[in-house]
Amino acid sequence: MSKVMETIRAFGKVAVLMGGNSAEREISLESGNAVLAALLRLGVDAEGIDWKGGIPEQLQNKKVDRVFNALHGRGGEDGVIQGVLQTMEIPYTGSGVQGSALAMDKERTKQIWAATGIPTPGFMALVDEPDPQHVIDKLGLPIMVKPSREGSSYGASKVDQLDQLLPAWRDAKKFDDSVLIEQWITGGEYTAGILNDESLPVIKLETPRDFYDFKAKYEETTTSYICPCGLDVTVEKEIQSIALKAFRAVNCSGWGRVDLILNEDGEVFFIEVNTVPGMTSHSLVPMAAKQQGIEFDELVLRILETSL
Repeated sequence: MSKVMETIRAFGKVAVLMGGNSAEREISLESGNAVLAALLRLGVDAEGIDWKGGIPEQLQNKKVDRVFNALHGRGGEDGVIQGVLQTMEIPYTGSGVQGSALAMDKERTKQIWAATGIPTPGFMALVDEPDPQHVIDKLGLPIMVKPSREGSSYGASKVDQLDQLLPAWRDAKKFDDSVLIEQWITGGEYTAGILNDESLPVIKLETPRDFYDFKAKYEETTTSYICPCGLDVTVEKEIQSIALKAFRAVNCSGWGRVDLILNEDGEVFFIEVNTVPGMTSHSLVPMAAKQQGIEFDELVLRILETSL
């Protein structure tokens, strides 16, 4: 029996969790179905579960041996489902409870990075309505305003002038009690995928919009993904090295993605960690993996192997 077949047998019954109740439900369904299709092509005994609650019963009834977690956002990426699965003693892909919870909370992530020397833009997190002048006195203009615990750039906006701050804060507040206000860094947007303790090739993101927001990610046809990213090899390797340190600093493991900005002076600033990135054929981690010679089905298999 080939090594691949041995691995596939070792997986046993695999549940692909997708959907959920977060703002990213539709994106999660797309990722989950792409993962499920790949597993079935590989001969894995896999079944999709559209999570809407009641997961313990669903998993017990189906006698699941392990889980490929494709749940994006709240409930799936913040330590909640990870805690359920650990309590049930079911192995799963991705970061554990602590890493998932920390990475989902952009404020906590940045506090840890700042304390451990990982460069990140200046910030403040506000639960109560802010005094715009106080915020701008501290962080300057422009600034980024976004929910502290949300994905896919929901509720995120750039603020260029004083009177835009409160409307932006209120919009972000719809998604989370805590709103992160972050110093704006002018420069190129990049992302580094992480797979099994290794950084994948860096991707440069280019959009005519102010930043890589929800529309740039999912709706616009003008967004460009450049891989190879065009950076000097030495610079790219340094970014990959720091990205891995940033990932580990918040106790993340298995696989994920670290987003960053390279400013006009060549300084790197890390923005956030995604512990369950998109997994469609056109998503960023699969794109980076392909640049390294790892096709989509093999990538899915390698991610599932991290649950063994």
